Amino acid sequence: MLQSCTMKGSPYLPVFVGVALLISGVQSDVSCKGTDGRPGQDGASGRDGWPGVKGDKGEPGTLADGPVSSSVLQRMKGEKGSRGEQGDLGPKGYQGDLGSPGLPGRPGLPGPDGKRVNRGQQSDQVGDQSAFSVIRNITTYPPFSQVVKDWVDVVNIPGHFKTNTGEFICDISGVYYFNFHSVARVSICLAIVSTVLDKQLVFCDYGNEQVLSGGVVLQLTAGDKVWLESFQDQQEANVIDNSQSKQIIFNGFLIFTAQ
Repeated sequence: MLQSCTMKGSPYLPVFVGVALLISGVQSDVSCKGTDGRPGQDGASGRDGWPGVKGDKGEPGTLADGPVSSSVLQRMKGEKGSRGEQGDLGPKGYQGDLGSPGLPGRPGLPGPDGKRVNRGQQSDQVGDQSAFSVIRNITTYPPFSQVVKDWVDVVNIPGHFKTNTGEFICDISGVYYFNFHSVARVSICLAIVSTVLDKQLVFCDYGNEQVLSGGVVLQLTAGDKVWLESFQDQQEANVIDNSQSKQIIFNGFLIFTAQ
């Protein structure tokens, strides 16, 4: 068909032929339809936007004329009122059940050292000790109404009995026990005398062979004295000249300190 459109001897013939071929090629490409492509993947989420601007202040609330529900009242906050007066004390409640024992507490601090002793127990402090036992072995008869002397120490702790005067001088206030025992071949009377006694405590025995004993419990304060005296009762006057064997033992000790 192109031959019908050609012109012999025309210099433009090659150009027309090329243009015609180009147009026909383009038309053939348009007639061929390709396949649709696949959808692309979703992109990453974008960042949060900036906070919005603060809204306008709302209108003041108004109190309702009628009853208002509790939910509404909770949202309506009024001014703080003054503190009310304390209410009356309510009735005492029932006693609760006993709870379980707690954990043992830590040991307390040691207490101070004790200073007193009970009857029959020995003191643990040297200052609370007082005891003596003295003996008189000479054969002379002890003079009447005089302190018995010429004692020899057997025990004297810490030295409250004075052998030179024959007196026990209290240094620790407390309750004491005193006693004596005598053995003689002649009648004899001995008295326990003290500055805290209104009268003498006299003990007598008569005969050629006799054993005499006596004792007393006294409460003394520092400075009080206790001693033995020879006492004349029914003895004959010449008894003072008796030189037979005689022995007297005088004892005393602190039972417990004063309250």
